[in-house]
Amino acid sequence: MKFSLRLNNDLPVDHYVRIALTAEAGGFDQLWVSDDLFLRSAPVILTAVAAATQKIEIGTCILNPYTLHPAEITMLAATLDEYSGGRFNLGLSAGAGQFLKWVGIEPQQPAQAVIETIRAVRQLFAGERKPFEGHFLRWTNEAYLRFQPRRSVPIYLGAMSPRLLKTIGAEADGGLPLLFPPEHYRNIAPLVAEGAASAGRDLTQIDLAACVWCSIAEDKDRALDALKEKIAYYGHALSPMIYAQLGVEASAFGPIEQAVMVEGDMDKAKALITEPMLQIGIAGGPREVITRLETLADMGVRHLSFGPPLGPEPLTAVETLGREVIPYFR
Repeated sequence: MKFSLRLNNDLPVDHYVRIALTAEAGGFDQLWVSDDLFLRSAPVILTAVAAATQKIEIGTCILNPYTLHPAEITMLAATLDEYSGGRFNLGLSAGAGQFLKWVGIEPQQPAQAVIETIRAVRQLFAGERKPFEGHFLRWTNEAYLRFQPRRSVPIYLGAMSPRLLKTIGAEADGGLPLLFPPEHYRNIAPLVAEGAASAGRDLTQIDLAACVWCSIAEDKDRALDALKEKIAYYGHALSPMIYAQLGVEASAFGPIEQAVMVEGDMDKAKALITEPMLQIGIAGGPREVITRLETLADMGVRHLSFGPPLGPEPLTAVETLGREVIPYFR
């Protein structure tokens, strides 16, 4: 079993260094940091983490080809992999349309954009000097890396839609599908397998992470409160498949989005979170977390990825996961 930690990019940089050192000591294999708009820069955070750690892999979850050109994505990935001693993983996807609208971007052909980005990045890492002609991305034969990368970095794809889930199997080295709720894995795994079969790829060679939201604390009310805050901020940007899985109408998140984004009233937003919405993640003490995750292990999951909010005290939560949850499954 592999274990990873996913963090939002909303904390001071030194917090990530402390969390990464704790995660490395606790047996985590990977640490991922998101690059959501208008928060702290994930590449800068990961550079600081790479400098402080020795063996834990690091990665972006995720970069998108709308706010960062694939040429610059490749440069960033090659440089961070060089600096970290071959520990960098590149997490890509199309980005959340709701957030891209903040900067006036209407993502066109998101699945096609991601597929072409994966292929273009691989072309650059391979040292090929030739034009790239796609529907989303085009460049001349002058587009090539002017330095030798350490290796072709593994590409992980963040996905929620059926087409991108199939693309994990067909194109990527790994997948970071968000499981809202965690039991959603039973729906996404067949789609990834279908994509791999269509491309003639060996599914066992694809590192498919079961990405869950986890809030762990001995005080369940505090754990639930931390989970509610993440649901309030991100709930309106989920996919139709996720809403259907939860049995919640997308419109139910409208008043919550209004409270957070317009009124700036997080307490009001959290008060609007319903019990079905809470099924998005896992909240409680170690035993409650383990019990819910056992279902995933029974489904064949071989990579458990713990994501925000982690708990009311993230560093303590990481210590708890490393001390009690990871040893149980490992």
